[in-house]
Amino acid sequence: MLTDRASNSSASTAAPPHVEFSKDGDRAVVTLSGAWTTRNVRRVDERMREIGQDNSFSSVTIELSGIELLDTAGTWLIERLRTSLEKAGKHVAIEGRSESWGALFDAVGEAASASDEQVHVERPSALIRFLATIGRTVYAFGDDFTKAMHILGATVRGAQMKGSGRSGIRPAAIVHQLDSMGIGAVPVVVLMSTIIGAIIAQQGAFQLRYFGAEIFVVDLVGILVLREIGVLLTAIMIAGRSGSAITAEIGSMKMREETDALTVIGLNPVGVLVFPRLVALVIALPLLTIIADFSALGGAIVITWAYSGIPPEAFIQRLRDAIDTSSYLAGLIKAPFMAMIIGIMASVEGMKVGGSAESLGQRVTASVVKSIFVVIVVDGIFAIFYASINF
Repeated sequence: MLTDRASNSSASTAAPPHVEFSKDGDRAVVTLSGAWTTRNVRRVDERMREIGQDNSFSSVTIELSGIELLDTAGTWLIERLRTSLEKAGKHVAIEGRSESWGALFDAVGEAASASDEQVHVERPSALIRFLATIGRTVYAFGDDFTKAMHILGATVRGAQMKGSGRSGIRPAAIVHQLDSMGIGAVPVVVLMSTIIGAIIAQQGAFQLRYFGAEIFVVDLVGILVLREIGVLLTAIMIAGRSGSAITAEIGSMKMREETDALTVIGLNPVGVLVFPRLVALVIALPLLTIIADFSALGGAIVITWAYSGIPPEAFIQRLRDAIDTSSYLAGLIKAPFMAMIIGIMASVEGMKVGGSAESLGQRVTASVVKSIFVVIVVDGIFAIFYASINF
């Protein structure tokens, strides 16, 4: 934006900006002349700052009649000088301002005032910030819960993916997801469960040895693995492996607007994208839990045989006496619920992805953290419930 008192042909021949500063007692006069444009105002920027910091006068007149050319950058320097002098308690008068500059000064003055208000906004106290954080977290939880219920409801109706109401279940998609989330996860589940089972057995035997009760390590491993560790460890690994993959896949499609394309062609994105993955998780997680239980017990058998001299036959016989059907079902019943939680939370975070790669990374991280947290909370709720009904 450029305002010119002379003709456009004089723009190239205008004198450089100049600042003349004079004082008479407590009064000062700042006379500006030349071309105050973006290209050359840097020459007078430092001088304008020095005048704004001068405290040897109480009133000042800024004379603008000598300015030949003026644009936004020059106006900003003038407004900055006026604002700094007024903040210092000085009386400021501007003379020689052309009427054609009115809109320019008004716009720059409003922008300067707005930025000044932002910079000097009062920071709330620590208590207010803490309460505000809690409030935002609770509000975000309510928003996530609403979206989760929407996805759950749409998944329940997931077979009706088309507006005509015709069944849209695709067995091939479910089998593909089973292969990816179930069969693909078997090696890591077996490895981790075997190691965890072996560690529990070794530490249990080490502590029980002081009481001459090493054989009871079988009871410890059997009950702990079948009721708690097996399903919980598997759910955590699936949340980190498959939950993050679900969020990344759905989030990538959201970034490329493929979910909008599904809606345009009459398909329900939740039914197409979430339904097969959720069904596959509900099927795969109980099966992986069974594999994890056997792997953990296998690792415990090897360690107790090598560390405590308990042969596998004695381990299995003691295990039969220590556990019953309820011990096995207590862990297995949790698996479908944990699978639903992981799938729904991963889908919710995937649907929240924006248009940037940074947003995708944040949502994948949030998906894993939230899923693991909720899975552990649900496991604790189940433990309390089982204790209350003596199961």
